[in-house]
Amino acid sequence: MSDMKRMDVICLLGPLRRYARSLTRDETQAEDLVQDTLVRAYEGRSSFRSGGNLRGWLLSILHNTFIDHRRRHVAEFRRLEQVAFLIDTAAPPEQESQVRLQQVQTAFMSLPDEQRAALHLVAIEGLSYQEAANALKIPVGTLMSRLGRARAALRGFEAGADVQPPEAKRPSLRVVGGSDV
Repeated sequence: MSDMKRMDVICLLGPLRRYARSLTRDETQAEDLVQDTLVRAYEGRSSFRSGGNLRGWLLSILHNTFIDHRRRHVAEFRRLEQVAFLIDTAAPPEQESQVRLQQVQTAFMSLPDEQRAALHLVAIEGLSYQEAANALKIPVGTLMSRLGRARAALRGFEAGADVQPPEAKRPSLRVVGGSDV
């Protein structure tokens, strides 16, 4: 890559790190994910279109790298998620704003991966709906649906509803026909 492109990549390390932390929920894994992303980008640099959106291209590589890692390390991911949950529940006394920020972060991190990724790219990274949909390789309508569900879940948190991991929620079933005995 030319020096100009190299500088562009350096300028994008912040957004890459933020998105990686949002996906992995772990600082160390996030740094590893960014490094793996940059290696993949360097190896696949010939596939980058000249004049293309470098930020979107790198965020897309990062997202795909995360998905690949998640598929290989499902058991380890679950174990680390349980440890992170235990750590997050023990908060030292802090200023009210810090506590509130931690509650919002917990609510954000409790969103399903797909919703959290969509919300992060649009709300935090500032990508347009089309850019975010391209990065996630999904249709814009699917992205908007995920954003709507994520925002509704966060509004529920604001209204005082319990934020639970998706596997903890059970659909309510109703018997149709027959007796209720």
